[in-house]
Amino acid sequence: MSTSERPRRRGRQAEAARNDLRLLAAAREVFTTQGADAPVSAVAERAGVGIASLYRRYGTKEELLQRLTVLAAEQYSEAARAALAVEDPWEGLCHYVRECVAFGPGSLAPIAGTVRFTEEMAEAGRRSDELAEQVVARAHRAGVLRADATTIDVFLVIEQFSRRPPVPTSEDANARERLVALVLDGLRARADNADFPLPGHAPTAERYDELWNAG
Repeated sequence: MSTSERPRRRGRQAEAARNDLRLLAAAREVFTTQGADAPVSAVAERAGVGIASLYRRYGTKEELLQRLTVLAAEQYSEAARAALAVEDPWEGLCHYVRECVAFGPGSLAPIAGTVRFTEEMAEAGRRSDELAEQVVARAHRAGVLRADATTIDVFLVIEQFSRRPPVPTSEDANARERLVALVLDGLRARADNADFPLPGHAPTAERYDELWNAG
């Protein structure tokens, strides 16, 4: 291969990578606001690419949805690693929650049970869960996270606040930021936590297993 062909090939690869990022961003926006039943043509239109280009990258709609779930887990992992790099355990936990809410991966919860669960999805989820456990365990050891709050509680907070409304408004981000701050304040360890325990029983990971295994 000539030296002139190499730059062209690298250029095409870079363009393909950019198109893929646009597709994934568009797909997340479409499926999280319109639901898993949204047509892939809406994704292609949002991404500004042809439907043929989409199908060249993802042979089926299910493949696209599966890739989105892997990407969400990878983003959770990135947020957890960044949180563990923060010296203060409480600030690290807050960083993790805020970053994950900003990503919006919890908005993919409606996809659970609609696609076949793959080993790639399972492995990405395991890595993400292990890192999240480290973030929460560190906060517990430091005595800054209330003792009866679990990692699944943190996941549920993220899931609820990372959902996006079908018709967004300019005030959504502001309201979300305020509410997340209120919830984080409620998760913080205080001397009187024992006098006001969390109601009910601690949630378990079985909920997530049931959701995804339904597919």
